[in-house]
Amino acid sequence: MFLIDSHCHLDSLDLKNKTIADVLQQAINNDVKHCLSVATTLGGYEAMKHLLMPFKNLCSFSCGIHPLNLDDEKYDANRFQRLAQEDNVVALGETGLDYYYQQDNLEQQQENFKEHIRLGRKLSKPVIVHTRNAKEDTLRILKDEHTHSGVLHCFTEDIATAKQLLDIGFYISFSGIITFKNAEALREVAKYVPLDRILVETDSPYLAPVPYRGKENQPAYVRKVASYLSVLKGVTLEVIAKQTTDNFCQLFKLQGVLHE
Repeated sequence: MFLIDSHCHLDSLDLKNKTIADVLQQAINNDVKHCLSVATTLGGYEAMKHLLMPFKNLCSFSCGIHPLNLDDEKYDANRFQRLAQEDNVVALGETGLDYYYQQDNLEQQQENFKEHIRLGRKLSKPVIVHTRNAKEDTLRILKDEHTHSGVLHCFTEDIATAKQLLDIGFYISFSGIITFKNAEALREVAKYVPLDRILVETDSPYLAPVPYRGKENQPAYVRKVASYLSVLKGVTLEVIAKQTTDNFCQLFKLQGVLHE
């Protein structure tokens, strides 16, 4: 069985008592054989690449600037384009809009989001989108910018939002949140989204699924997400593993690259 953690932040794990090699081996022990490690700043991407390059056969990278990290470093469009073209970079982001934590720079967030989408179109690379309390503007910008392709990660919105994303060709990624006691509405969305448009993720080190909730998340736990999803969809874990892996390879153009 071959599972993929389609969204994690390996560079943000607590490595005091473990190494990246330990984390990835634990993932492999749980049939999680590839991870997409996602940057939140350009400097963070470069540091993450240095940390993970010895494991590049087990990891892909995404390069971008999170909407909550816009003031962490001076934006350099040429630097972004140069880094985004690197071979191990399969996506741009994570990008998007966050009106929950940050409301005094909405225009800056929107422009940053648009820049990611435009560069994604130019490079034929998908965007990884974060949205919180901003679904209307997120959908509007995705449509107005004729977004090339992408995924809304850690999906927590409603069926109507999911339908609009599916209509523009997006994939939808579910995290450990679907296992939370208060997430019944989200479970209904998971039942609604067709299997050929679903990804699974951890968003580690955040949002650990039940029974690990409250602890540091890690890629190995994407198996719990996939297993829970298999029950919701009424199929076997093996079916979920194969379909979500096929979806990942389709979206990020890795067909024939990832294998047992």
